[in-house]
Amino acid sequence: MQRIQFLISFPVLFAALNAAAFPQGGGRNGPQSEPVEWTTEQDHQNMMRQLGIRKLRPGPSGNENAPNAANYDEALANPFPNLPEVLTLNNGQKVTTAAVWWEKRRPEIVEDFEREVLGRIPSNVPKVTWEVVNKTEAKVGDYPVIGKQLSGRVDNSSFPAINVDIEMILVTPAEAKGPVPVMMMFGFGTLPGAPTPPGKKKFNFGPPPAGSDPPATEQLLAAGWGYAYLNPYNVQADNGAGLTKGIIGLVNKGQPRKPDDWGSLRAWAWGASRGLDYLETDKAVDAGRVGIEGVSRFGKAALVTMAFDRRFAVVLVGSSGEGGAKLHRRNFGEAVENLTGSGEYHWMAGNFLKYGAAEADFGSMNAGDIPVDAHQLIALCAPRPTFISYGIPEKGDANWLDQKGSFMAAVAAGPVFRLLGAGDLGAGDDYKNVQLPPVNAGLLEGQLAWRQHDGGHTDGPNWKHFIPWANRFLDSNPAGR
Repeated sequence: MQRIQFLISFPVLFAALNAAAFPQGGGRNGPQSEPVEWTTEQDHQNMMRQLGIRKLRPGPSGNENAPNAANYDEALANPFPNLPEVLTLNNGQKVTTAAVWWEKRRPEIVEDFEREVLGRIPSNVPKVTWEVVNKTEAKVGDYPVIGKQLSGRVDNSSFPAINVDIEMILVTPAEAKGPVPVMMMFGFGTLPGAPTPPGKKKFNFGPPPAGSDPPATEQLLAAGWGYAYLNPYNVQADNGAGLTKGIIGLVNKGQPRKPDDWGSLRAWAWGASRGLDYLETDKAVDAGRVGIEGVSRFGKAALVTMAFDRRFAVVLVGSSGEGGAKLHRRNFGEAVENLTGSGEYHWMAGNFLKYGAAEADFGSMNAGDIPVDAHQLIALCAPRPTFISYGIPEKGDANWLDQKGSFMAAVAAGPVFRLLGAGDLGAGDDYKNVQLPPVNAGLLEGQLAWRQHDGGHTDGPNWKHFIPWANRFLDSNPAGR
């Protein structure tokens, strides 16, 4: 069921009461012993007030019978057909060498994403100390493994009222002769041989049907890989009320965000990077061949992780949609206005709300005003292997996700992969006129890959294609080690 975002306005009287209730400028005005306890709506309204926004446009609804039903007409899907140039500097100079990309253009794109879209990671984020709290020897399917339950304690001496402890499970083949590549996955995993703790559940999207492929974990082990589960909710809550807690709240000493502070997507990516810090110290892991994976909102987080942390070697981006691989400028399914509403704004920087503004001190803005788009987020992953995965609407990977808009973004990112000596999708550069490849016909020849499988809201059917593809580009044959 999709959220329906409602138009938000501020009558004069309510604005006056609001101003009295909320600290000016976001609330970091002196020491407090406890984090601010706000509802999501209060936090969302506070960010609107900081930005001078009086009304937001409502996001489209996934209910086809709603008055504001999402658009699924391709004739209306591209109101802003021209994407920001990925290989042109802000001064208009064309980028023709890898050196100019790394030294000038890439930093420009990173700056725009940090300031306007995803937020900045503060310079004073505290350190994480990892500890192995449990270790098991068991089997996953038919494969003997060594499992480690890890706890990453974040130093909270600057604000003891907030504790952040990151949960990660690491599983490696017991019979490996040396370090193995590892796929880190966003979600909760069970330590092999140990019971699932009460109240915990795995982040999957339905059990595999009978006769389907083995779980990704078994496929990875069969290929000689290890895997890790990192629990993103330990790092940062998936709601606006949690923004004064978690790692974002800890750094802000329990106070609300400023407009360019990081949102949950960037916080989850930060958590994955801290998990990689640990993996670099574990002798069972080939730290130069660690990948990142996620589905849905965690597909967004996986793409963000890969884009900003160049230590990750490969990524599988599952059904990520708006805020992930989908173009913001597309009017098809979920839209920017859904991400600026109170249900999803916490994923993004506060500044992102500007692009849903109908009335504000600065006028109004829309998706066409965003200085960057998803093709540039994908391009930040280049030249490392980047696999974009989707399913089909008939099985539950809804049109809401805009599979075609994500394919257009991947096509538009191709020139950067080629500039850096990597292979693109092989679909040309005319992103405006591309057609989706047939379902189950993957474009897997280059380091930038696409495959739409015939399953639902999962990347499960693509693992058997992803693993040999990743092995080829990571120059590994781990099963033979």
